[in-house]
Amino acid sequence: MWNSSQNVFALVGRILMAFLFIPAGFGKISGFAGAVGYAGAMGMPMPTVAVGIGLLIELLGGIALLLGWGTRWAALVLAFFTLVASFFFHAYWGLPADQAGMQQLLFNKNVAVVGGLLAFAAFGAGAFSVDGRRRTL
Repeated sequence: MWNSSQNVFALVGRILMAFLFIPAGFGKISGFAGAVGYAGAMGMPMPTVAVGIGLLIELLGGIALLLGWGTRWAALVLAFFTLVASFFFHAYWGLPADQAGMQQLLFNKNVAVVGGLLAFAAFGAGAFSVDGRRRTL
C-alpha cells in the first residue's frame, strides 16, 4: 500500500507546502512597503533587501516545490529561509509570558515545516514531478 501511494502523498505534500509559500510571496509583492516596515520593526537588517530576497525565495522556491523541479535544492533553501525567519518573527523567548504563547506556537509550526521540507530534500519529489519525469526519460 505504501509504495503505491507514496507518489500521491509526495504530490499532495508538495501542493500543501507550496500553498504556504506562494501566497506569502505574492502577499509581499502587493504589500511590499508594509512587509519592509514590519521586517524593520522586528530587527531584520536591511529590511528592503531582506524582504525582496524573501519574496523571491517564497515565490520561486514555492513554485519549484509545487512543480517538483529541483525539489531537493528548493526544499533546502525554503527550510533555511523558514528557520531564519522564525528567529526574527517568532522570538517568543523575548516576550512577556502573556504574549509568548502564540509566537511559540508559530515558531514550533515553522520548525515542523522545516522538518517537512527536509524530508523533501532527503527523499525528493516523487514520480509525479518534473524531477521524477526527467529520471524516466
